[in-house]
Amino acid sequence: MNEWKKIIENAWENRKLLKDKKTINCINLIIEELDKGRLRIANPSKNEWQVNDWIKKAVILYFPIRKMKTLKMGALEFHDKMKLKSDYAKLGVRVVPHAIARYGSYLASSTILMPSYVNIGAYIDKGSMIDTWATVGSCAQIGKNVHISGGVGIGGVLEPIQASPVIVEDNAFIGSRSIVVEGVKICKEAVLGANVVLTATTKIIDVSGEQSIEYKGVVPSYSVVIPGNYNKQFPSGKYGVPCALIIGKRKKSTDKKLSLNNALRDFNVAV
Repeated sequence: MNEWKKIIENAWENRKLLKDKKTINCINLIIEELDKGRLRIANPSKNEWQVNDWIKKAVILYFPIRKMKTLKMGALEFHDKMKLKSDYAKLGVRVVPHAIARYGSYLASSTILMPSYVNIGAYIDKGSMIDTWATVGSCAQIGKNVHISGGVGIGGVLEPIQASPVIVEDNAFIGSRSIVVEGVKICKEAVLGANVVLTATTKIIDVSGEQSIEYKGVVPSYSVVIPGNYNKQFPSGKYGVPCALIIGKRKKSTDKKLSLNNALRDFNVAV
């Protein structure tokens, strides 16, 4: 690993090395390890996630060493640099037409892809569902038994290049048409209602107690979150600015599958 890291860091600083066979071979091996789940862009630890920045750089460097190629699947045709994942039956993954996952993304067994898109470097753990027209961006990390609802946008790190990947921890529920980008972390068993938009600078305000508590870049475990807004003074007057509101906590005692569907309804919020 140390040798791979050194090769990638050197190529990152000197792109001429992308013509070197040793560098090309190293990048290809790293993407293969990502595809099989043996390497990850970010690794969970007890209290925080460790981002492997050099692996993210390897993903970015993979693009310029690839050549454009026409891919044909029946009447469908694509023209791209990236291969697509295959052997889904062997992986134990259910893939509904027209779901697409790029080679270099990892899908654990019992993952379900409805018509959706998973980009290179993403990691999706066991039992998670990526629902219809949802996208999981490059290098995003999705935990076990996560439900990414229809039309959700999970941001990537490649275009534009972001410092940290989006992380969605185990048993979280992301409501339809929500957007999570710029390295935001959704902690375990949190529930986002429909149309919640979270960026690195979005105010996430816990309004469930007598005094509000403000977060940025992270949704605490078990939080139930809905869209909100607050007034901000501008030169021309006060205007409403979007934020996210934590209105309560998901019940730990409730069965996980039931609580995914009922946590928002407990607070009279649409799923």
